[in-house]
Amino acid sequence: MRRTALLVSAALLTGLLPLASAGAATGAEEPPPVPVDRFEGEVAFASQPAEGIFTWGGDSDDPPKLELAARGDAPEGDKVLSGTYDISGYGGFTHDFAANEPGHDWSAHKGIRFWWDGKNSGKRVNFEIKDGGSNGEASELWTTSFTDEWTGWHQVEIPFTDFTYRTDYQPVGGIDQNLGLTEMWGYALTLPTGTPGTFAMDGVELYGKADPALTTKVLTGAAVYPVKEGGTAGVPISVATTGSAPLAEPVTVAYESAGGSAGAGTDYTPVKGEFTFPAGTASGAAHTVSVPTLKDKAAESAETIPLKLTVTGAKAPAETPQVVIDAHGLPYLDTKLPVKRRVADLLSRMSLDEKAGQMTQAERNAVGTGGDIAAYDLGSLLSGGGSTPTPNTAAAWAKMIDGFQLRAQATRFQIPLIYGVDAVHGHNNLVGATVLPHNIGIGATRDPGTAEKAGAVTAAEVRATGIPWDFAPCLCVTRDERWGRSYESFGEDPALVKQMETVVQGLQGARSGKDLDRDDKVLATAKHFVGDGGTEYGSSTTGSYTIDQGVTKVTRQELEAVHLAPFQEAVDRGVGTVMPSYSSLDIIGDDEGPVKMHADAAMINGVLKDRMGFDGFVISDWQAIDQLPGDYASDVRTSVNAGLDMIMVPSAYKDFRTTLIDEVKAGRISEKRIDDAVSRILTQKFKLGLFEKPYADTSGAAAIGSAGHRAVARTAAAESQVLLKNAGGVLPLKKSQKVYVAGSNADDIGNQTGGWTVTWQGSSGKITDGTTVLEGMKKAAPGATISYSKDASAPTDGYDVGVVVVGETPYAEGIGDVGNGNDLELTAADQAAVDKVCGAMKCAVLIVSGRPQLIGDRLGDIDALVASWLPGTEGDGVADVLYGAKPFTGQLPVTWPRSEAQLPINVGDTAYDPQFPFGWGLTTLRTPPGGGTLTLKALALAAAAAQKAGSAEAGRAVVGRARLLVQQKVGQDITPAVAKPFADADHLLLSGRYADAVAKLTEAYRAA
Repeated sequence: MRRTALLVSAALLTGLLPLASAGAATGAEEPPPVPVDRFEGEVAFASQPAEGIFTWGGDSDDPPKLELAARGDAPEGDKVLSGTYDISGYGGFTHDFAANEPGHDWSAHKGIRFWWDGKNSGKRVNFEIKDGGSNGEASELWTTSFTDEWTGWHQVEIPFTDFTYRTDYQPVGGIDQNLGLTEMWGYALTLPTGTPGTFAMDGVELYGKADPALTTKVLTGAAVYPVKEGGTAGVPISVATTGSAPLAEPVTVAYESAGGSAGAGTDYTPVKGEFTFPAGTASGAAHTVSVPTLKDKAAESAETIPLKLTVTGAKAPAETPQVVIDAHGLPYLDTKLPVKRRVADLLSRMSLDEKAGQMTQAERNAVGTGGDIAAYDLGSLLSGGGSTPTPNTAAAWAKMIDGFQLRAQATRFQIPLIYGVDAVHGHNNLVGATVLPHNIGIGATRDPGTAEKAGAVTAAEVRATGIPWDFAPCLCVTRDERWGRSYESFGEDPALVKQMETVVQGLQGARSGKDLDRDDKVLATAKHFVGDGGTEYGSSTTGSYTIDQGVTKVTRQELEAVHLAPFQEAVDRGVGTVMPSYSSLDIIGDDEGPVKMHADAAMINGVLKDRMGFDGFVISDWQAIDQLPGDYASDVRTSVNAGLDMIMVPSAYKDFRTTLIDEVKAGRISEKRIDDAVSRILTQKFKLGLFEKPYADTSGAAAIGSAGHRAVARTAAAESQVLLKNAGGVLPLKKSQKVYVAGSNADDIGNQTGGWTVTWQGSSGKITDGTTVLEGMKKAAPGATISYSKDASAPTDGYDVGVVVVGETPYAEGIGDVGNGNDLELTAADQAAVDKVCGAMKCAVLIVSGRPQLIGDRLGDIDALVASWLPGTEGDGVADVLYGAKPFTGQLPVTWPRSEAQLPINVGDTAYDPQFPFGWGLTTLRTPPGGGTLTLKALALAAAAAQKAGSAEAGRAVVGRARLLVQQKVGQDITPAVAKPFADADHLLLSGRYADAVAKLTEAYRAA
């Protein structure tokens, strides 16, 4: 999916493109053409984010090659923009401007035109303009196309009326979906794919006089007006002009109630009339048309009354507004009835088309203003990563989702939408939300209570913006740190993942689902079923991914013990939805070979639903059925018959719904399977209380990013810090010390929060509100001398200690796979910073990353080493442990390797020689006990007693003391003879086998 980057700062074309105004063309004469680009050198080529013309593409070879070439036949001047291309995915070029000044006003003109050197290829070229918003990066995209069907130079004229709103992708979401033309930020061309080609272009300019329909519009407040039977609906009709100028000419609106499913004279009193906004009327003036409905005693489904408008002198509304008489008196609307009966009643009334719509999930951008929600009876929408309203505020989220829910009220049974987002570490799509540590850090806390609180904060902030469904938690068991999704896992041991599943209760509340209708709870999603964390390196066939979406090859015993166990726990906890993995499962010994999880009926129907007893619904991943073998009809029937209940088809919702209906009618999908799927979906909608309260309850919005929520995130960040080495007691720092801070991740909130933050991939820099590690340190020691030099180029003399914060930059999913442009090494700049600071003074190195980094060659020069993971927005939590306000208590949730050649390496492996074993983590909470083997013998007896009594708290405390004793003796001399029993002990502890854990720790102690 192209994520159009928009640049250009200052007055690049100030002299070339004067700001025209709508009022400049009020006379009969057309305004003269206004040049945009002449390509004589006035516009530079550039790489993002510099100003100028830049290229883009899906792969490294897709961007075209451009030049300003001298041509004797140039239509204007001496040069033209020419280029070559060979595009397999997508590619093109963009010219953006006016980023640091008011956008250009094109509203006085009819359209845009340019010269194109035709090849008569018959190929289509897409042309896009960028309108409205605060700048080019926050604008709407409007698109059209032309076909190369001539030879030689030809002037292509495109009236602005030809442009349509892009429904497949918007960089930041729609502004108002009206082409205003008063704030234009640039244009872009998407070139043909499939065969190599050349092009030449010249003389881009604005032409003609504006179409009056583009400067004056008649608007309605909404497209849908629900009203209770017997009530009167008021439909406000207003007039608006570009630039908010008074009307230059009168505008007349005739209206008439006609058509629809409601009966004139029986369900409503017909209305018909006409009114005029006179010349001089202020922009925004409104007139309300009242539509009275009639009451009878019959129970009925919803009925529609279209109010047809005929407009003279302005552009009519894009849609005919509809009054909707609410459904009433039907059993499914009775809140006193059990959910099961309400579901059965509603299902019995629904047509196949309506059922198919409930099984369809579309992306918000694909449905535009939302008219297709009712037209196709859509059951669900989602925001993909980074798909947000503009502005990206809590209020804008609620308004957007309420607008979509309003559309669903125009359906026959007014079945509400269920809207979903990937809130994987807080409401991470929303700027200003509380961003918690990623799951890998939560796993490091070893604290189920913290996991539950993290889920509760996430749920409260998500639901306060009108969203009732979260595509989280990820219950993957990460087995190879080369996987780009490693940080989405709580750890490599299924026993650890199971302990952290208290997050499900944080999100949903009670296991019964009775809390789902609360304004601070959301429906959770256990993902990705099953085995995504076990994919083999090199097995992926998705683009340039190396491991993500690959093949998990395991014995049935490994499958059960490692990958399935967390899902049984989630089902037992009442999780409402489950999402299958993109990956394939290859069970050794069954001779079936790899099976795509979205097609694996034995696992979804057989294991998840039948054996485990999962009674929620199964939602597919993004376009995942497209990866199944066969044609589209095969993809649909295979996935639905395998047990998928709702299909995420971001932009292909029309094709999916039609195909699903056809497959049922042909008998290839049974109506029983459809009824089962829809029943599961409706059950969750009723539990969420959406039928009674479809719109956002924003009463909790004030708590988004609040001090209370950030306090939870701060505690989680502190608990997630794992102290791997602490020679000479360098940590905690003293406030009296002079501290030299360096490294790429010391003062970067984007790097600190990682992927899935504001956008899908995340990004470096100040992307949201929060406290960096450096800022947290300065707050923790306000009177101390704390100096910062990112690259450690500043003099190092005179400091007591150095803190170097290094690690990764953000990524998500397979984009972050090792071998896909990533590795586990520190960057050269980070390595240099570590070397310089640690060579000059005592130092502590913090690694901010989603997975272990290879640090072994520098470990001897580092006094203290901390695995900081991705702590989120609350760098104060990191500072808390650095300065001793809170102790280090975190433990490794994954094995820390010595080299990439060791991967995969996990607790329980026969050969196990890591840099740091699973469960390792020094503490500043208490001093280790003395007494050596005698103390261990006593602890073994205490552990056995705790295990017999079933006392988890006592058992963990006893094993924790034994672990500290072992770590003190071992120091940094971690041999395989020490590492293996130490890691095994932590697995046994997580499994509740406290006596066995102490026995393993005793073995490690003796081997040290």
